[in-house]
Amino acid sequence: MALSQSTQFGMATAFFGLLSFLFGILGELKKPPHGTPIRGRDVVVCKFPSDPTVALGALSAVAAACCAGVGAVAIFFPYKGKPVPRKVLFDYTLLYVFFHLAIGITVAGISTTAWVTASEATRHVRNVHGDFGYECPTATTGVLGGAAFLNLDASLFWLLCLMLAGNVREDYFDGGAVGDEVAGLEEK
Repeated sequence: MALSQSTQFGMATAFFGLLSFLFGILGELKKPPHGTPIRGRDVVVCKFPSDPTVALGALSAVAAACCAGVGAVAIFFPYKGKPVPRKVLFDYTLLYVFFHLAIGITVAGISTTAWVTASEATRHVRNVHGDFGYECPTATTGVLGGAAFLNLDASLFWLLCLMLAGNVREDYFDGGAVGDEVAGLEEK
């Protein structure tokens, strides 16, 4: 038995959301607490152990963006080959609110993930410091893990939006309350 389009989109959204979460959590767990300061004559050179934090953070941000992209496309994708007008979708207040919440949480999650990943990468690249007391810290502990939870939350909001859009589609095509309004407009 083949899965419906809605189910396929929902599974893809959940997959990318969970993948983003796992990459972020693994990146947080693999991040060393600090580098090793090597003191020279007038500088401190930080030597960081090799770790996959930057790569995992970047993969987490990409997976979160894919999750949001699939979720947004799924809301507007034609149901059984027939599109639902955007106005009809967003006239449903719950969908309108959750859609905008999903966008906001996605932006917050991806931004935080990208910021902490770039911060960690910058510390690895710019590892020579003039301050002799520099202790070679890594990016703030817990931020990448928090961003992973934001990305997971965003994927759950996208899934809620998909369920709400499914309700609007059923009403629109099966003659529910929304469908009755549209049918009345089409007859005039």
